Amino acid sequence: MPTASPTPAGTAAEAATAATAADRRRWLALVAVALSVLVISFDMTILNVALPTLAAQLQAGTGQQQWIVDAYTVVFAAAMLPAGLLGDRFGRRRTLTVGLALFGLASAVGMLTGSPTTLIAARAGMGLAGALVMPMSLAVIPGLFPPAEQRRATAILAAALSAGAPLGPLIGGFLLQHFWWGSIFAINIPLTAIGIVACVLLLPESRNPAAPRIDLLATALAATGLSALTYGIIEGSERGWTDPLVLATLAGSLLALTVLVLRSRRQRDPMLDLALLADPTFRWSSAAATLISFVLFGAFFVLPPYFQSVLGTDALGSGLRLMPMMLGLILAARLTDPLVGRLGARTVIALGLALLAAALLFGSRTGAGDGYGRAAVWLAVLGVGMGLSLITAQASALATLPPARAGVGSGLLQTLRQVGGALGIAAFGSLLSGAYRGALDTGGLPAGAAHRAGESVVAADAVARAGGGPALSASAHAAYTHGMGVVLLVAGLVAVLSAVLVAARMPGDTPAATGDRG
Repeated sequence: MPTASPTPAGTAAEAATAATAADRRRWLALVAVALSVLVISFDMTILNVALPTLAAQLQAGTGQQQWIVDAYTVVFAAAMLPAGLLGDRFGRRRTLTVGLALFGLASAVGMLTGSPTTLIAARAGMGLAGALVMPMSLAVIPGLFPPAEQRRATAILAAALSAGAPLGPLIGGFLLQHFWWGSIFAINIPLTAIGIVACVLLLPESRNPAAPRIDLLATALAATGLSALTYGIIEGSERGWTDPLVLATLAGSLLALTVLVLRSRRQRDPMLDLALLADPTFRWSSAAATLISFVLFGAFFVLPPYFQSVLGTDALGSGLRLMPMMLGLILAARLTDPLVGRLGARTVIALGLALLAAALLFGSRTGAGDGYGRAAVWLAVLGVGMGLSLITAQASALATLPPARAGVGSGLLQTLRQVGGALGIAAFGSLLSGAYRGALDTGGLPAGAAHRAGESVVAADAVARAGGGPALSASAHAAYTHGMGVVLLVAGLVAVLSAVLVAARMPGDTPAATGDRG
């Protein structure tokens, strides 16, 4: 008996089922990529809450603490551009999974180390791995989603990236409360394993065979310039800004970065594709994201020691005290799409920066006798401002990229963001260190004890417990609160200027166009 041909209704139903399955698969793939981003993102800040513990157990000074944080961000930024090219040329899924595997391996080294130097090296390895993961997570979107859905998908990834900042201290605090300090690295190992499996099973491979080769000279120039710049800023506060080594390092950084820019402008397919900045939306969205990272990394650096040393909380308590920022970020993530559709990206970014400025300036008025109430208020406002500005800025920048340049373009965006973050940690760490030492009263202490107390508030508390007396501890707490206020004041002023720049220079678009653009 001949088989009946399928009816039009049956064909339509099968097509609808196949379309639904494909739609579900790509959103599940996005969840896998978002998990990868979240792991990398919260590791940028998870260490901040552990710094007081690390400083005590590993005997790490302020400069070493800065490098434990900055080794990650500097290598991350320096490797981002070649990583974007690697993914475009050899496969974005392959690059993403290799990065996750390397991240898990470096985390294992960090988990087992017992010295600040080895920990700095492990953090550098994690930064290299993060550089492979971050641009690829954004570059796979054009291959997964049609233009009409790309903005929403990008916003989800941007939200995951932003959520990592407040989640890091919370997760780190919980782990330190119940386990040894190495657990903040141990948690990365199962999470990266889950991310690898999910990406292999759910994520289709994509590449751009016409992508240019890796430029080894440009890679070396970027790494040298960024590392020297951060080192010079950190050492400037320790040695003095007229120290020959500091001046030579900063001059070498300027020379290397200048040569990199000039070389990139002469090449047809450069690793540092400055032609992408010709698009004013990409240019000013990237600038906004960079300035936001600069401001936020400075704030994240000063808060954990304030909570733990001045307010007397433990690591978990410090993480929990950042929850108002997380709640503000969640609120902002829900508001971002409707606000962009109604007001346009430029207005939402400027509004977010204005809220950041208000929060930081309010926080800068914190006194030594203030409790947690003031911090809870300004952290909630900070979370809303961070979510509105950073999520919108990243989504707007990435929406302008052509699919063939997705890896390089997202690499450039994340490089600028990480440069901003590294400079924020270095600059604000130096500012904090100078303001703290200038306000600290070490009168009557032996020279060695006075020097140790001037290294950090954690060290001052240790000296006070060893015989320096309660007066030293009180002076250190007041000095640290003063230094934190100076940092937040400067960060708030930078946020004000950033809001004005975005409002004045970023091209406006009609709300309807902003909401519809892929």
